[in-house]
Amino acid sequence: MLIKKCLKCGATVEVYNDCNCEDCGMVCCGEKMTALVPNLSDGAVEKHLPLVEKDGEIVKVTVAHPMDEKHYIEAIILDAGVHQIKRALKPGDEPKATFPYVKGSTIYSLCNKHGLWSIDVL
Repeated sequence: MLIKKCLKCGATVEVYNDCNCEDCGMVCCGEKMTALVPNLSDGAVEKHLPLVEKDGEIVKVTVAHPMDEKHYIEAIILDAGVHQIKRALKPGDEPKATFPYVKGSTIYSLCNKHGLWSIDVL
């Protein structure tokens, strides 16, 4: 999964087929968008890593993160290869989601300020 972000306005896009041409790429606010690389450990004061609890054939995902107007989790995403399920969030929402259990999938949380975080589902 590839997500790009504009570092000026904060716009995010999911890319299905990125351009590989030299001096080319997605542009927003007059600058190239930056590819987000998932963080795997949580070094920030606020928690960004999704916490996954398997409950039968579902996984319950929570992110221990503030959901303030200027700092919040934008989305929680289940990536199971050919299938993805997303829960878009806004300030004030609880940073939680429930997805079907898919062994070997990856859960992502996207913070509007600190980028993309991921954990594998075992």
